[in-house]
Amino acid sequence: MSDGSFQDDVLNELGADRLHEIAGLLGTDAAGAQEVVGSSVAELSGGLRQAAAEPGSADEVRAAVDEVASPEPPLQGVAAFGGLVSGGLMAGVLAKLAKPAANAVAKRTGIPPATANRAVELLVPVVVAALTKRAAKKGGAGGGLGDLLGGPKR
Repeated sequence: MSDGSFQDDVLNELGADRLHEIAGLLGTDAAGAQEVVGSSVAELSGGLRQAAAEPGSADEVRAAVDEVASPEPPLQGVAAFGGLVSGGLMAGVLAKLAKPAANAVAKRTGIPPATANRAVELLVPVVVAALTKRAAKKGGAGGGLGDLLGGPKR
């Protein structure tokens, strides 16, 4: 999958304990939870890319990416599991994308929509933290959303 390395970053940020929490929510094992997390991250990444390409939301996504990539991002290290972190444009953008992403995951996996929605909501602050760490590793400013999410590496 083209977002494999970003999904790995999200899984690493999530950690084993929180992955087991999601597994409990979903009524599955860690491998099943990891699969749902991967699908959720792919849906959120795709939603971000689509929002960045649409005139009505491109400026908001660009501002969110700029905020995450700023030298002193306001959300660094703040991945509050169980709910959205307060503030931050990227958390707001991802929150808007969470329900459509959850619906797609529910449709693909057969998980009840409310359960998929809760799992995706739990991932939003983790995704923000992973994006923030990726931006810091890349030196902040520069490449934009494509560089943060990664893409096919051939």
